[in-house]
Amino acid sequence: MKKVIERMQEPTPKFFRILRNAGLVLTAVSGVLATAPVALPAAIVTVAGYLAVAGGIASAVSQATVYRDK
Repeated sequence: MKKVIERMQEPTPKFFRILRNAGLVLTAVSGVLATAPVALPAAIVTVAGYLAVAGGIASAVSQATVYRDK
């Protein structure tokens, strides 16, 4: 577990930082859509759920990518 924590704290390449941030935005937007105070069509709520999963996975994978010189 210690190696996983260390890996998450190492520098992330620029492309993956952008991808991580995009994933976080997707997750935030899906959270807003899923918990909207107005009634939304079921299709929009379903898509919001898929966006939450996709954004979470993209963020986690991007954060786990590290920059290492050879």
